[in-house]
Amino acid sequence: MDALKREHDNLLLQVRGLTKQFGGVRAQDNVSFEVEQGGVLGLIGPNGAGKTTLFNMITGVYAPDKGEILLNGRSINALPVHKRVEAGIARTFQNVELFPGMTVLENVLVGMHVRLASGFWGAVLRLPRVVKEERAAREKALAILEFTGLLPHADRPAGDLPVGRQKTAEIARALAADPKLMLLDEPAAGLNRVESTALGELIRKIKDRGITLMLVEHDMGLAMDVCDKILVLDRGEAIAFATPQQITNDRKVMDAYLGEEFQCLN
Repeated sequence: MDALKREHDNLLLQVRGLTKQFGGVRAQDNVSFEVEQGGVLGLIGPNGAGKTTLFNMITGVYAPDKGEILLNGRSINALPVHKRVEAGIARTFQNVELFPGMTVLENVLVGMHVRLASGFWGAVLRLPRVVKEERAAREKALAILEFTGLLPHADRPAGDLPVGRQKTAEIARALAADPKLMLLDEPAAGLNRVESTALGELIRKIKDRGITLMLVEHDMGLAMDVCDKILVLDRGEAIAFATPQQITNDRKVMDAYLGEEFQCLN
């Protein structure tokens, strides 16, 4: 009984029977899984499998038709997007969603807004506590840029960065919200092999901070390298949920979703 309780207490995210339908298309079909605190879960499957839809329901963009999402054992179904961010969920997007005209540092500072206490009048009047909070926020943002390797680019407009560094800047902005759970939507898309390797190292560093991660990824080498568990989706249905090694030994998954190109990695 004590072992079961410890296992349950270690669960950060629980998804139970999640279902979502758009017209005649069932994007999620009774999907259930769990993510342990400090773990990395990869979501794989063909285009249209429902991976981003799942992210959108966890973050509150879509409401599920059925099912429940629990964070630290509490349902978050009724929470709007900003309240889920306050609860500890942060994300990045398939397409980079930075403010291109703002500097990299300013973009990271934007990610802190849910953790700042200063109101409108405090900012206008430049009260001492506001100045102190702004100074602390800037120091924290610079520390995050150093952690992600972006400190030399702090004052560059985010839109001037190459795609790989823009992806990293999005991760830095997500880190600024002090997340318990980070959802990375195709973070390696558009990256070369060197950049993908560096991304894997950053993901491991984030995990070492005790932050739990989920990532949608088509780079199977990266997913198998950094993930503790893999969830395979097909047309909204979860067809496998196992360790990377078990997934690579699942002939149905290998044949249908990883293809011959990945066979050489097994």
